[in-house]
Amino acid sequence: MEVSVLENKVAMGAAAAEKGVKYINDAIAEKGSASIIVATGASQFEMLGKLVKAEVDWSKVTVFHLDEYIGISETHPASFRKYLKERFVELVSPAAFHAIDGEANPEGECARLGAIIGKLEVDVAFVGIGENGHLAFNDPPADFNTEEPFLKVELDMDCRRQQMGEGWFSSLEEVPKMAISMSIRQIMKSKTIICTVPDTRKARAVKNSLEEAVSPLIPASILTKHEDAWIFLDMESASLLDPGSDKHAANRFH
Repeated sequence: MEVSVLENKVAMGAAAAEKGVKYINDAIAEKGSASIIVATGASQFEMLGKLVKAEVDWSKVTVFHLDEYIGISETHPASFRKYLKERFVELVSPAAFHAIDGEANPEGECARLGAIIGKLEVDVAFVGIGENGHLAFNDPPADFNTEEPFLKVELDMDCRRQQMGEGWFSSLEEVPKMAISMSIRQIMKSKTIICTVPDTRKARAVKNSLEEAVSPLIPASILTKHEDAWIFLDMESASLLDPGSDKHAANRFH
């Protein structure tokens, strides 16, 4: 794992996208195609803005996304498949986009997507960290053991408050209580993970994820066990980190 702290979220997003693009292009050069996972949410705006402008042959890239609310239509402002289609898919036209259908039968949708991703090697996963330390919608305590690629999960109160706080819903009551999420183990199977986390509101989750012991109570802490994980922060999200910590011995602070 390597941590990079950039001056602001614009620089952070650019650095994260640049690193991810390198791995995508390396995969295409090596085997003629690439498979990636793309995250959503306010934390990914800057990274995605740079990613869609990168020099990539997107016609050779298959795209998955991490999670979707159960019961949300694709036209809902908070729909993650709507988010990705508008901010990424329609701008780059990838070879395939395997969207999670929040209106489908959850168990059937998990099985359908699991069968697809199970046949592929994911080259790059673009992810974030939630205010409660979640990875995708794997809220604490996360299931670190299931081999199922996609899960039906219950969203905890902190997660639901974050979704409202980011402006996706006008009230807490409107935020769904259930979602479909890619599992922790499936995310960790990715060859490379690019994790982009801006803002002061994420600072405590970042510190816990990077400096505390790996635990299902801090789902994103599992990233410290990945062999090729790159964490991109801005000054605000990194504000609580201890630069002198032994756990940051190999990290870069800009």
